[in-house]
Amino acid sequence: MKEMKDRELLKSYLLAHNLESIFNEQIMPYLSLYSFDQGELICSQGDASQYLYVLVKGKVKIYTSTMEGKTLILSFKKPLEVIGDIEYVRGIDIINTVEAVSSVYMIGIHHRWLKKYGSDYSPLLRFLLDIITQKFTIKSNSLSFNLLYPVEVRLASYLLSVSFDESDSQFNGQLRISIKDAANLIGTSYRHLNRVIQQYCTEGLVERNKGFILVKDRDGLRALAGENIYE
Repeated sequence: MKEMKDRELLKSYLLAHNLESIFNEQIMPYLSLYSFDQGELICSQGDASQYLYVLVKGKVKIYTSTMEGKTLILSFKKPLEVIGDIEYVRGIDIINTVEAVSSVYMIGIHHRWLKKYGSDYSPLLRFLLDIITQKFTIKSNSLSFNLLYPVEVRLASYLLSVSFDESDSQFNGQLRISIKDAANLIGTSYRHLNRVIQQYCTEGLVERNKGFILVKDRDGLRALAGENIYE
């Protein structure tokens, strides 16, 4: 994580996403702009929650882990999204792990300033309420997705989500993945996922070479995934 000391860039993101009315004048001086590199953790499940983040550029992956070390993808998020809202409202530790899929920019503010200057500011409270209610709907859909759809559909969705970001032209389909990690994240076995990847290679959807997966037919993957993708 790197704090960007550029107030004009911060202001441009606030304006671009119509956030200037969400934060009152007392809060504004305490807003900071942070950058995260691809693969960097933004927050980890179980850690103490200290900041509220607003995703303004890039894509993040949200997943949960069990006591046995198994993981499961909940969703991928693009702007505009809030990280740490439920934790702030309820005063609890981080619920899920959030990882940068591409280069990411976040507007962040420490909880102490939110509590001091935003606890009774109605535009901010309405904004958080809207975001949180959306998350409950998405969580229900993501659980159904993992339970009801075959691995072929889940893998197609996963590859589309982790290999493309429309806001970053350099993020264009080639990625290094651990098959074991990918299997855990979409809820299947290593062997089954390996067979599906081989099937994709045969069908010309992807190319596998020295630990990399190159998406060759994005439209083909999207047709396979249909509308049932993690995003």
